[in-house]
Amino acid sequence: MLTQPNVQRRTIVKVRDGRWRREKDALVVEEPLEIRLTVSGADGRQTIPLTTIMRTPGEDFELAAGFLFGEGIVRERREIATIRYCNDATISEEARFNTITVDLHPDAHPDLTGAQRMFYVSSSCGVCGKASLETLLARGCAPLSDDTLRVGLPALTGIDAALRQAQALFHKTGGLHAAALFDADGVLLALREDIGRHNAVDKLIGAHLLEGHLSALTRAILLVSGRAGFEIMQKALTARIPVVAAVGAPSTLAVTLAQRFNMTLIGFLRGASLNVYAGEQRIEWVGR
Repeated sequence: MLTQPNVQRRTIVKVRDGRWRREKDALVVEEPLEIRLTVSGADGRQTIPLTTIMRTPGEDFELAAGFLFGEGIVRERREIATIRYCNDATISEEARFNTITVDLHPDAHPDLTGAQRMFYVSSSCGVCGKASLETLLARGCAPLSDDTLRVGLPALTGIDAALRQAQALFHKTGGLHAAALFDADGVLLALREDIGRHNAVDKLIGAHLLEGHLSALTRAILLVSGRAGFEIMQKALTARIPVVAAVGAPSTLAVTLAQRFNMTLIGFLRGASLNVYAGEQRIEWVGR
């Protein structure tokens, strides 16, 4: 699939020990991605400009699918008929790859009550305007059961290092977040990178949605670089991921969501050190 490059090289001035020189440096690409939705209505098929996301190009179709799933607009793979880049021959190649149209199946009738406006998602703030537990309850999100996954403490040791080692783009640029899936034994299953950690989560979930493997997420551990905020937990809940871990700290609302929906939330995961903020029953402790 053709797409934009995700790394560019720019000339910079590098200063080391008081000496400077000009050289090329690798920078992560940040570009807007407009997601449009084609749905059936009383007046026939119509295309709605839904949102614009600042993202790192790559896995754009996964990102769009994961975003729609996380927002409750799409619930099953069959609801998505096609995903395509803009085919307007009058616009530039760059602009073409910054616009995606998701054609929903004619039988799909999503609730777009809260999505009839254009809303903007930056690379730092996550899914804006949705940060409430009431919204998740109204969408039908239910607490997770305790029997979906058990994780031995040794399986969590070192998965942060495994995530860093697998971040190919981060090693080039130092400017990307990552989200990764691990099994109950701590084996890396999949990883996505993006300038926004919530985008990386959308790409992971979107890939499983498009491949018809959503059920696999119910037995996985999600690890994100940086902090764990509400938007990360919301996406994990929608995908029924039972264990979420972060290299950084969680927010208060993330902890509240985990407690309310019976999710396991781990923060400050670094080597063998970690904090468990909710759902400790899924962790099998040794010598406790």
